[in-house]
Amino acid sequence: MTESGRFLIGILLFAAAGVALGLGALLFGKLVRPRNPGGMKDEIYECGEPTVGPAWVQFDLRFYVVALLFVVFDVEIAMLYPWAVIYKSLVAQGIGVAAFWEMMFFFGLIVLGFLYLWRFGYLDWVRATGDEET
Repeated sequence: MTESGRFLIGILLFAAAGVALGLGALLFGKLVRPRNPGGMKDEIYECGEPTVGPAWVQFDLRFYVVALLFVVFDVEIAMLYPWAVIYKSLVAQGIGVAAFWEMMFFFGLIVLGFLYLWRFGYLDWVRATGDEET
């Protein structure tokens, strides 16, 4: 048997073992768990609060925008930490000035995006509509 054939058999055995473990855990759980349907188990539960109204309601877009902006800026700011950790070694290698200006360019892009969002009101919780006078 060739080396690639043995590799393929190894991959298939690994995949089969993964599927068997997953299905085995589900089957074992089905066999040993208690079966007590009804009562409070059939009630809708959301974050410890009883539900009010239908589930299909119009969701305010501002929550989505704030969450998306948080993720974007959080990931970008998280990129600053690894750079700050290795900056001392970059200075020791003699490329500290170049690394500094590269990070200032990156940080400038973050600030530019922030200023754009601020200028057009995406950071305001209550945005003005076109009908209102400022």
